[in-house]
Amino acid sequence: MTHSPVPVNIADKLSQFSDLWSQKKIADVNDYEVKLAKLKGEFVWHTHEDTDELFLVISGRLTIQLRDGDVVLGPGELFVVPRGVEHCPVADEETAILLLEPTGTLNTGDAGGPRSKAPEAL
Repeated sequence: MTHSPVPVNIADKLSQFSDLWSQKKIADVNDYEVKLAKLKGEFVWHTHEDTDELFLVISGRLTIQLRDGDVVLGPGELFVVPRGVEHCPVADEETAILLLEPTGTLNTGDAGGPRSKAPEAL
């Protein structure tokens, strides 16, 4: 039996949670996870040694601090942090983002610590 394909409505998924800095998995693409998160404030400086990390801003503004300068993203803009590049996401206002990362990528990369969380399925 086949099932009918169902699109993922990003706005609907975003309306289902309010916690900050907590990644929510909304789809799988091969061995990658598509995740949503809401951010406000500053995260931790960290590196992903083995993978690039794609950030796509859905709403709000995101600054990705890099050691050699900041990247500022608005709605509809994306940036890929290359593997091994230390970065620290900052959002002055509540910001909704979509992330694309290999399955099992730790949100805090090499930094670890109390803000490390596995993504939750939505």
